[in-house]
Amino acid sequence: MNTTTNPATHSAIPVIGRILLATIFVFSGVGKALAPEATIGYIQSSGLPFATLGLIAAIAIELGGGVMLAIGFKTRLVAAGLAAFSVVTALAFHNAIGDQNQLIHLLKNFAMAGGLLQVVAFGAGAYSIDAASGRKGVVRVA
Repeated sequence: MNTTTNPATHSAIPVIGRILLATIFVFSGVGKALAPEATIGYIQSSGLPFATLGLIAAIAIELGGGVMLAIGFKTRLVAAGLAAFSVVTALAFHNAIGDQNQLIHLLKNFAMAGGLLQVVAFGAGAYSIDAASGRKGVVRVA
């Protein structure tokens, strides 16, 4: 089947999914940037070293990665990085699974990683910078 005749190739669903996945990262990154002391304190309370560097890295990953995911730029690579970030932060900050709230946060992060791995597998979709520039962020149907 030719990609020009396949309606799934031009579906808006991938861009909607990317935006929904990206939203939590962008909001979280903005929140960290607006309240750095609270985030540094939370990182320190978890026993992790270099809290200020962790804050800077988290803001860059969440804001940068979230925006890149939403617009579909280097989508597979960004989605893989955000998936790894989601799993690492789940294990580092939400590992008290005896606390139901922490368990839900852990599972939420794992679910986000699963959604991001779908983006890694299937690409950005038609409405993305990757597709517009001919990158492999979009799956071509033969």
